[in-house]
Amino acid sequence: MKRADILVAVIDGQGGGMGRTLVEAVKKSAPDVHVRALGTNALATAAMLKAGADDGATGENAVICNVRRAHVLLAPVGALAADGLLGEVTAPMAAAIGSCDAVKILLPSGRCGIRLAVGPVQSLQFYIREAMGLLEEELERLCPM
Repeated sequence: MKRADILVAVIDGQGGGMGRTLVEAVKKSAPDVHVRALGTNALATAAMLKAGADDGATGENAVICNVRRAHVLLAPVGALAADGLLGEVTAPMAAAIGSCDAVKILLPSGRCGIRLAVGPVQSLQFYIREAMGLLEEELERLCPM
């Protein structure tokens, strides 16, 4: 597989701030992969497209269909929970995200009511750097040099 064949899906909701930052980071660290913005609402999708996503789709069915195609998912941890992201994640979306074959790289978020026992709370930029390191490991696994 070539890196250009790898689909990285970025899932976000609300205003798309975390998703926008993730898309920017992926396009900077791995510009040759295809980045698809999957927003729970149009505002989130638009923010991720503006940040450089190659394409995007919005809503429950778009998320459910596209996570099955992705090789890697980047999202706030609340995307795995029904009613996550202030209620924007439906139960079918959470089930599709949780059960898809893609590697899931999830970022903590204080707004989702899920606490991770991984140490002290860090900044979003810290989590983005960690996510990009994990993404690079996955890209190397998917298409070794």
